[in-house]
Amino acid sequence: MYQSIITGLGAQALDFQEENMLILFADNAPDALAEIAVLHQHQAPPTEEIKIGDQILFGEESYLVTAVGREANHTFQTMGHCTLRFDAQDEPNLPGEIQLSGEKFPTIEVGVKIEIQSK
Repeated sequence: MYQSIITGLGAQALDFQEENMLILFADNAPDALAEIAVLHQHQAPPTEEIKIGDQILFGEESYLVTAVGREANHTFQTMGHCTLRFDAQDEPNLPGEIQLSGEKFPTIEVGVKIEIQSK
């Protein structure tokens, strides 16, 4: 359904780990946003909307989508942007947020592949 690769980490991108949160942006993000984001480059553009029950993989680490904010698909498709929160809640806190469940916070480094798979 979708593939990208992590191309960079803003200076503050992993500061949100304590809040179980990552901010994704395509690697053409403005400098101010790039500072707080995990930057990625589309390998295959989204072919479907992200929905509850889909899986997001960071390399071999798999996470189940438990909630999708009303703006998350639009911003992800147009700017490669969404906020991922690893809290497994069934309601997003923000319109651009995707809630995920998984064993632990993912390993985030340049070169890691991000995949979204439909259920």
